[in-house]
Amino acid sequence: MPKTESNPIDLGTRAADFLLPDAQGVLHGLADFDAKPALLVAFISNRCPFVVLIREQLAAFARDYAGKGLQVVAINANDHEAHPEETLARIGEEAEKFGYSFPYLKDASQQTAKAYGAACTPDFFLFGTDRRLAYHGQFDDARPGNGKPVTGADLRAAVDTVLEGGRPVASQVPSIGCNIKWSTGNEPVWSSSAARAA
Repeated sequence: MPKTESNPIDLGTRAADFLLPDAQGVLHGLADFDAKPALLVAFISNRCPFVVLIREQLAAFARDYAGKGLQVVAINANDHEAHPEETLARIGEEAEKFGYSFPYLKDASQQTAKAYGAACTPDFFLFGTDRRLAYHGQFDDARPGNGKPVTGADLRAAVDTVLEGGRPVASQVPSIGCNIKWSTGNEPVWSSSAARAA
């Protein structure tokens, strides 16, 4: 699987709207979370080793911050026709198996991933109460095979700062993961497959 770094996105960028289903068929939109002072939009998958490495700690992280004002929303934008392990039904199974207490949604059209500029899984977008991007970086420095513990330290520090009304540091280490599996002909200009086709 190609190792892909998250795209550089300007801090201060507004959160893009979305309306996406979970495995129970419930639609979730950006406005549903207006009451929360912080919002984390996480593009993840069921198959990528970089997500598999952190998924239990991601679930724990979401539980830890649920009562502090952070809303987590996970989105799966991978092409489920080419990769059947990424279907809406499998998303529901994944959420139940690993204790995801947050909505895990399917972006079948991949338009939400494009609107956010998501490039990899995992790809984290943290927004403050004004829904402007405050942090777009790594969960922590653990990677498959590097032996480092999965703590979520980088993201936790950013969330703590946002919830305290501050701004995370401007120098943020990009997230690294598997490239989003774009459907044929739907690749955005920043994807490696689109670059190869150009």
